[in-house]
Amino acid sequence: MSQELSILTVTAASLGLLHTITGPDHYVPFIMISRARKWSLAKTAFITFLCGIGHILSAVLLGAVGLALGLALGKIKAFDAVRDSIAAWLFIAFGLVYFVWGLKHAARNRPHAHFHHHGGEDGHAHGHTHNEEHLHVHDHGREVNITPWVLFAIFVFGPCEVLIPLVMYPAAKNSLTDALIVTLVFGAVTIVTMISVITVSLLGFNLLPLGKLERYTHALAGLAIVVCGVLIII
Repeated sequence: MSQELSILTVTAASLGLLHTITGPDHYVPFIMISRARKWSLAKTAFITFLCGIGHILSAVLLGAVGLALGLALGKIKAFDAVRDSIAAWLFIAFGLVYFVWGLKHAARNRPHAHFHHHGGEDGHAHGHTHNEEHLHVHDHGREVNITPWVLFAIFVFGPCEVLIPLVMYPAAKNSLTDALIVTLVFGAVTIVTMISVITVSLLGFNLLPLGKLERYTHALAGLAIVVCGVLIII
């Protein structure tokens, strides 16, 4: 490995780490939705992995097209800026819908009591909440949870801002093999960081007793996603 490729590889790894940690949209939605829907760590990690792959591959495809067509970096960055803005508004729209649905869900699951009277026996009351419901569509009697697919679509559409200008294009000046190597390093570090941050956060988050806030976790998840979208715009 040449010295220049070594430097680019270290740079790619560093950028993958910093890009992920400083971008709450890379992990907050997964943490909040996983907590609200009581996903297992394995399921959360798998969904995160798929979204991360989609996020990286969309940027790689754009960069590859740009390299193949000889497009100037400025044009690629301008297109990425448009994608960034649209992705932010998609986050906000999805978060708002999920927030409203979460409030409805909380209202339906408000603890309450029913009084029962059996003939001459003394009556009794018992408290309960309505069954947990899910954001889903019906498909021939089966319930299909669309939340992971919405997240996947947003992540595929969302740009990976630093990958093309700071990783792919500089490496491609030497060879396409160098570009492939640094891209793989960037993608691997990004996805591993996403899963690591989410896993550690959930392990701590799940230990927190939310008490009466428990039934508002869906609404809080939606609100957190809205904030992520706003932060992207800012």
